[in-house]
Amino acid sequence: MALDFSKYTPKRESSCESCEFYVYDEYTEEYSCSLSLDEDEMGDFLGGNTSGCKYYRYYDEYKSVNKQI
Repeated sequence: MALDFSKYTPKRESSCESCEFYVYDEYTEEYSCSLSLDEDEMGDFLGGNTSGCKYYRYYDEYKSVNKQI
């Protein structure tokens, strides 16, 4: 029997809140995408249509901690 680990891996179609590039700007007190997006991609981002973002990278805060150990 093969083990299925797919349910433990982050999905590509996740929301921006779990993306590495979704950062908080203390000056404007807002979250935004830190990538330089073109006009169509920015329109999708502002419209909330981020399910197919090709730049999405799951942010794992423990990955950076493991490098420090």
